Amino acid sequence: MNNKMTYFKMNNGYEIPQLGLGVFLIRDHEMCKKAVLTAIKNGYRHIDTAQLYKNEKAVGEAIRESDVPREEIFVTTKIWTTNFGYEKTKKAIRKSLEDLQLEYIDLMLLHQQFEDYIGSWKALEEAVDEGLIQSIGISNFNMKRSKEILNIARIKPVVNQVECHPYNQQNEMREFLKEKDILLEAWAPLGQGDKKLWNEPLFSELGKKYGRNPIQIILRWHIQKGHIIFPKSTSEAHLKDNMSVFEFSLSDEDMKRINEMDKKKPYLNLPEWVQRIFYKIADKF
Repeated sequence: MNNKMTYFKMNNGYEIPQLGLGVFLIRDHEMCKKAVLTAIKNGYRHIDTAQLYKNEKAVGEAIRESDVPREEIFVTTKIWTTNFGYEKTKKAIRKSLEDLQLEYIDLMLLHQQFEDYIGSWKALEEAVDEGLIQSIGISNFNMKRSKEILNIARIKPVVNQVECHPYNQQNEMREFLKEKDILLEAWAPLGQGDKKLWNEPLFSELGKKYGRNPIQIILRWHIQKGHIIFPKSTSEAHLKDNMSVFEFSLSDEDMKRINEMDKKKPYLNLPEWVQRIFYKIADKF
């Protein structure tokens, strides 16, 4: 197997790279820019950012300065809840385009399932009509609210980005999305840096078997499950390690063993009322 990126065709006909770079918490402008440039140099073609991350400008600069044509790089960003509502979202779309300095955004998501996401969805649909966005989707939407979006959508979401890793495998959500022809994107694919997960004896065992490290084993599991992933890294060595997951594959038996690790427990398991308060103030930090 060679080191070749895989792509999925979304329900609107556009293709999305299965593996990309996530830039959550890389607030320093130059550090973020360097990480994106390094990733692109090493074959990455999908960058996942968000208004909340406050690094869209750095991402845009890196894309413009890279020697890869714009149409070959897939850019995802997300509308934060303080910009939800039809009019606010229309302005926020323009602001992201301005910060990224791009003529269009490949994929824009609603970042959370709170506030006026219905009004925001209508604004996203209009932006698709105007050619400002190619694809739209949702993030952190549970089954009930995903169905609500589908019930009012003129343009169907192409993805739902949710927490997903061996400890929280989202099997029910994945089956629901598959039925609706929507792709699952996994945030925290490595368990938010959970060393307990990384140090699971099974991953060490499989690492020795395949000549890989535990991180690569976890990422390869995601790839074979059909998840879209974007692990964060600012290290070129780690970026290369992550990209090398296309060089090997896990046996069906080893995939089954990882599947059996599911605890069905997310890391951010807070009551909804607490989440609402948290998300109202999160963009102030």
